[in-house]
Amino acid sequence: MQVEGLRLVPEPPPRVRVFPNADLHCTLSFLGSVTEADARSAWSCVPDLVRSEAVAGSFDEVRPLGNPRKPSALSAMVGEGREPLSAMIARARTALLEAAGAPPDDRPPLPHMTLARIQRRASSGERKAAVRWAQSLELGDTSFLASSVALYTWADDRRERLFQIVEQRALGS
Repeated sequence: MQVEGLRLVPEPPPRVRVFPNADLHCTLSFLGSVTEADARSAWSCVPDLVRSEAVAGSFDEVRPLGNPRKPSALSAMVGEGREPLSAMIARARTALLEAAGAPPDDRPPLPHMTLARIQRRASSGERKAAVRWAQSLELGDTSFLASSVALYTWADDRRERLFQIVEQRALGS
């Protein structure tokens, strides 16, 4: 996902890990803890499921996601571009999860881009400060272009980046 104009100002409070630009993405289907073979099986379904064109858009607000009492993700919610991304998620998610042997996900699609994570060891006060910081971010000049889908795994060195791309395919191809 190509993101333009994102400025996370002011600096985040303690116990917040901001994602580097290279890790910013919108999740089509989270496979969870599956084997590499199962993930590749799901990836083999992508050409049949995702024939969409690139999606351009913007973000509305930043919201905490995860357990409402102990949120873990601070995510920019897609505003413009929400419908085509929601449709893409709805079209692909069930088949990808089935192909990977992962549990089903029957929640409505929620197109978002996680900007940061609150560390597990954060206190209640630190979590509240993280949520306040996230909700204060101005996203009015931020836009994106989702021009490809990718299969991600954890990065080998998570001090630099959290994820690495295993496979990638341009949308509309």
